[in-house]
Amino acid sequence: MPFRPPAALAALLLSLVPHPAQAGDAMTRSDPAAAPRVAAQLVAPYPQTRRDPLVETRFGEAVPDPYRWLEADVRNDAAVADWVARQNRVTSDYLARLPARGWFARRIRELTDYERFGLPVKAGRRYFYLRNAGLQNQPQLWVRQGLDGTPRLLLDPNRWAEDGATALDAWKPSGDGRFLLYSVQDGGSDWRVLRVLDVRTGQALPDTVRWAKFTALAWVGNEGFLYSRFPAPAKGQAFQQLSYNQSLWFHRIGTPQEADELVYATPDRPELGHVAEVTANGRWAVITSSAGTDARHAIHVVDLRRRGPQRWQPRALVGGLDHDWQLVEALGSRVWFVTNRDAPRYRLVSLDLERPGADWREVVPEGANKLERATIIGRKLVLNYLQDANSRAVVVDLAGRPAQELMIDDIGTASGFTGRPGDAETFYTFSSFNRPATIYRLDMATGQAKPFAQPALTFDPARYLVEQRFFASKDGTRVPLFLVRSRAVAAAGKPVPTLLYGYGGFDVSLTPGFAASRMAWLEAGGAFALANIRGGGEYGKAWHDAGRLGNKQNSFDDFIAAGEFLIAEGITAKGRLAIQGGSNGGLLVGAVVNQRPDLFAAANPAVGVMDMLRFDRFTAGRYWVDDYGYPDREPDFRVLRAYSPYHNIRPGRDYPAILVTTADTDDRVVPGHSFKYAAALQAAEIGPRPHLIRIETRAGHGSGKPTDKAIEENADVLAFLAEWTGLQVPADAAAP
Repeated sequence: MPFRPPAALAALLLSLVPHPAQAGDAMTRSDPAAAPRVAAQLVAPYPQTRRDPLVETRFGEAVPDPYRWLEADVRNDAAVADWVARQNRVTSDYLARLPARGWFARRIRELTDYERFGLPVKAGRRYFYLRNAGLQNQPQLWVRQGLDGTPRLLLDPNRWAEDGATALDAWKPSGDGRFLLYSVQDGGSDWRVLRVLDVRTGQALPDTVRWAKFTALAWVGNEGFLYSRFPAPAKGQAFQQLSYNQSLWFHRIGTPQEADELVYATPDRPELGHVAEVTANGRWAVITSSAGTDARHAIHVVDLRRRGPQRWQPRALVGGLDHDWQLVEALGSRVWFVTNRDAPRYRLVSLDLERPGADWREVVPEGANKLERATIIGRKLVLNYLQDANSRAVVVDLAGRPAQELMIDDIGTASGFTGRPGDAETFYTFSSFNRPATIYRLDMATGQAKPFAQPALTFDPARYLVEQRFFASKDGTRVPLFLVRSRAVAAAGKPVPTLLYGYGGFDVSLTPGFAASRMAWLEAGGAFALANIRGGGEYGKAWHDAGRLGNKQNSFDDFIAAGEFLIAEGITAKGRLAIQGGSNGGLLVGAVVNQRPDLFAAANPAVGVMDMLRFDRFTAGRYWVDDYGYPDREPDFRVLRAYSPYHNIRPGRDYPAILVTTADTDDRVVPGHSFKYAAALQAAEIGPRPHLIRIETRAGHGSGKPTDKAIEENADVLAFLAEWTGLQVPADAAAP
């Protein structure tokens, strides 16, 4: 997941973007209650899990926690490592027997095997971009001199580790394109190592910075760069220690990390985090501080023209932690921000930093749709809006007067629009559930957008129907839902196995996007649905607030209502509905399964937050109190205790088939959450369907995962969901 400083810090700290031949030939069962092809008895007995007599009294209530020992780091605890190995053996044996497993693995691989590009980034006369030839485990970074120059390979992360699990994370060229600053991610961890490359020679400089995490990359000319880091963790605690005391530093090129200069820190407030951006004119460093995942920031600025020992003297621009402030850009001394101060759906404002006492001037007022971000390209502003979770882009002049609207006449997501003042062009991508990302070049003078890089596909997007529906939740709230099927399935009008995805938290908006695994599900004759439930950011602050803290149950009610809607509309039927969600979405899946086990046939809670009474004790978990509340405060405890997936498994009810997925190096949502939840499922009397856990090695919360690992995991998950919803893949399912 890319770092989007700093407004979407929630997405950085806790998020997972979601991850189905011919419709007429891939028939599903006519009987929705038909038994799966692989009987439950083929699951080997679950591994025995030690159960400790641990009970704590919290606010007068006895709270058992018999599997707390599974919170220990699997890399440093032999008992947990043994449990993981035994669980994986049982799960692997079961998944290998699934009839659809081979077909999904092959078809997902075929659908992944196409050339794809990242957005070009211009620096000086050079253009930098990512490219994956198709099945490379990690995309490569390329550079060319001018748009028509000869491409030159600059970085190939595929050479960094034999298993492909060391990834290029963020990267940023210096303003003139001379140097490249980049971060390296190993094994899916949130920790980053920062390195520098001489672009002309392709040679790595000796500069190395460690213990960076949740950082932006900000060049200060060619002199050096600003970055954020945490203190080095205690021995053996790198993957579990709480994230406190983030500070902002300046690293000068050619010097060791020990010589780095402290720019900004708040030792009296260790919970605050700080990231920096530098404006395109190189004059201002803008420091954004936050306490958690809420979009509530304090802003300081540094005038980079200063030199000497007084250089790093940040000046307060926005005090408190009351509203969201997203830096857009600066021209001279005037700076632009997107903010939700006095505007829950955001507005654009500007300020002259050289006018003491000057107040903010509104450039573009709040509108009916949420303003997601803005950029200055050339002498114009490009505004990105979200309308019912669909993208709109509008170009205005620097005074906010309309210039043009970019016509996006399909359901999908337009993103990018990066660049600098003075640029004659910008690039953006458009993607949807049935369309991998196409890159467009927008001429800022003429307003014409032309395709720049289009993928060559092995399927016909026109054969798939993408719709947006709306349904009523439990309290009558109107909630949007995207629905994707082949046109043949839609025309037949019969219920088919359906995969429903959700997230609903941290002000994160789910928008249409392509995934090879989803397309494989669709090709097999299934339907895919994505519900934009409350807690997300699709409609601004009110939508977020309606699905968090004491209102969190609204998220679960919305998701349950989405499942009921799909059945009532005849899209699917009882016994054919599977659900999936990752991270906060894993919590969502675990909670709704406990509340309505009868509604779902199968579930995949991925890297989920499953123990809501201890989430704040590990790594980034302490940030999440903004959305979840404080487990050590009684009012919040009562809410959390009522829906915590680990604590609310209900014996005596038949549960759906459940495949929990996590990874051993996940230091965002530590795998102990999933370990404890899976152990509790297996110990409970909740029916004959399998309740398994799949634990990936050398992987983390999702970002940086090698292509090979992603294909294998998606094939396992979809084969499992297909088995328990009755989805039959095409006749060549046995093909390797």
